[in-house]
Amino acid sequence: MYQKYNTEALILGSRESGESDRTIVLFSKDFGLVRARATAVRSEKSKMRYALQNYTLSNVSLVRGKRSWRVAGATALRLATADVRAVGTFARTSELVVRLVHGEEQNQYLYAALVEAHSALMRENVEAFGTIEIVCVARVLYSLGYISAEALETALFTHTAYTGEHLMEAETMRDKLLTSINKAIAETQL
Repeated sequence: MYQKYNTEALILGSRESGESDRTIVLFSKDFGLVRARATAVRSEKSKMRYALQNYTLSNVSLVRGKRSWRVAGATALRLATADVRAVGTFARTSELVVRLVHGEEQNQYLYAALVEAHSALMRENVEAFGTIEIVCVARVLYSLGYISAEALETALFTHTAYTGEHLMEAETMRDKLLTSINKAIAETQL
């Protein structure tokens, strides 16, 4: 008998496979980046259908098989909004995370930064899409070791909040953040 693991996770992307299956890429609180197979999730009668949509925050039940993970259940906590700009911003950040993170490893700071960014973007009446994206990308790169907090001399990396005062601080040092982000992404060679 296989053990079932329950964890909170952000759905970063998916790929259709077979007639009604889907391979889900999720960043979980307990396991880091995981690719898991969800069977029959594309059928109309699937209960997990909406909980496993791209860019959704969900509680997910995972089972570790001999070769891979399988999704055994899912419940949506926060769906992606209808605002195209918010979803597009989070999609770009998700794509970067999938590109840079390899293997399953728990990373509490990265998970918190992604969840807080998701929360900030999926609220109504958000206008600071660009600033939230810059801060989130900088935090992703910081958590993976591509940017050092000392290099930027800022308190943005001591927490994961995206509140007004933190976004104003990021806006004042926007050029320095963008330079560090571009340099770090170039150094990844991915």
